[in-house]
Formats: sequence, structure tokens, C-alpha cells
Amino acid sequence: MEALKITNLCKEFKDFKLDNLNLTLPSGCIIGLIGENGAGKSTTIKLILDMIKKDSGNIMIFGKNNQEFLKLNKEDIGVVLDEIGISGCLTAKEIGKIMKYSFNKWEDETFNNYLSKLNIPMDKMFKDFSRGMKMKLQIAIALSHQAKLLILDEPTSGLDPVIRDEVINIFNEFTRDENHSILISSHIVSDLEKLCDYIAFLHKGKLLLFEEKDVLFEKYGIIHVTPYELRQINKKAIIGKKESVYGTELIVKRDSIPSGFEINPISIEELFVFMAKENI
Repeated sequence: MEALKITNLCKEFKDFKLDNLNLTLPSGCIIGLIGENGAGKSTTIKLILDMIKKDSGNIMIFGKNNQEFLKLNKEDIGVVLDEIGISGCLTAKEIGKIMKYSFNKWEDETFNNYLSKLNIPMDKMFKDFSRGMKMKLQIAIALSHQAKLLILDEPTSGLDPVIRDEVINIFNEFTRDENHSILISSHIVSDLEKLCDYIAFLHKGKLLLFEEKDVLFEKYGIIHVTPYELRQINKKAIIGKKESVYGTELIVKRDSIPSGFEINPISIEELFVFMAKENI
């Protein structure tokens, strides 16, 4: 079953429009939402969670309308958001006790294990937590009530590289269960490149590209060309171009490049930056 299916989703504000978004997240997989500030990542997540109302389109979670699903099965979704409604005077230990009464499937042992693994102090008040520590606490909560789908908005923001790597391993471990899935947004594209099965590029409210990560690596590459070589390449094969005193660098569709050209691998971040610039 599909964990999440978004069809023709639209939401318009005074100065922004999420325009006809279509995404499908298969069970057991991870989708990464990539986009600059204001691209629509957080808006998409808030629409999925019914925190704001859509103008049109459909959002299905495990085959049910998202509003219906959230009423009946909220425990099946673990959430990490940039804004969190936790009282600053509570400690992690006290927060765990409150969550025990909020979720029928709450697991004290799992929560305490994550607190230890992520180096979250038990008796420090939430208001004294750093941004990164607050994110880690949310991750521990999201993973401690038997959720099947994680919805994560910038969950590695504010974390140092060592902890980010550990969190990525935790998420990978979560999706080893084929019934578990993750939708994650992040500015740290290198994290998504290591973690995700599918990549969705959002730019100014529009979906530029949605594809399996491995297919993106197979489909696109980088070549360095002279002015003469540039004239030999079909313009439709060129996704982006960057010129410098050292020559011209192109992001291209691999299957449209004549033989004889050396095509180098491309990172997800390079691909997105080029594509976003072409659509500015």
C-alpha cells in the first residue's frame, strides 16, 4: 500500500502558491523534499498534517483521506516540525510521562533508549535546550509510539555532523521495516542524498522533478566542454550551464550526449541548484 499519495494539491496565499503538487510515497521508502526557503516544503507538510486547509486536490495516507486518517490513526504518524508546542519548564523525563498519556502505543523503554543514544539530558528544562537538542527530543518522541509514517521538517537542522550521521542511521533503520515510510524535508541536501529513495525538487511552489534517486544519477551527469564541443550538443540535452575562465560546465541528460564525451557523476545538490537557476 502507498503510505502517502498527493494528487493535484494546491494552496494559495497572498504572495505564494503551491501549484498542482503530485507525489507518491510507497511503503518502506523515503522521499526527500528539496527546495530553497519559500519553495513550499513546510506548506506541503502542514497540508498533509491538516494544520492548514488545502484549496484543492487530495491527500491520502495509507489509503484514507488525510483528515479522516488523522482523526482515527494519529498514532501511526510521527512528526518533527520546526515549531514545537512543548512547555519550556518541562524536562525530557517529564515530557516522556506526558506522552505516555497522549499515545496508547507509547513505549517508555524506547523513548529512554533514544534519549541516551542522542545524548539528551533527562533533567534539563526544555527552555534551556539548544535548537539541535530540541530537534533530537522531537525525533525521540516521533520514534517512541510505533509510528508507521514519519513526517519530518528539517529534522537535522542544528545538529553537528556526527549526530546528523547517527540520526540518518536511525531513520534508515526505521525503514528496514517495509511497513515504515518517511517524508523528510531538509536544506542539507547531502543528508537526503545518503538517506532517500526518491527526491522531489520544489521551486517557488512548483514541482520541478520527482524521481527515484538512483534514476537521477543514471539520467544526469556533468561534462566540461570547449566552445567548439558545446556547438555539437543538442540544446535539449542541456539542463544547466555554468561558464568560468576555465571553460564551460554543463549538466546534461546522459542519453542525449554524443559518444566521446566524458560524463562525470553529479550530486543531487548540483542538479537542484542548476535546475532552480534555470527556472528563476
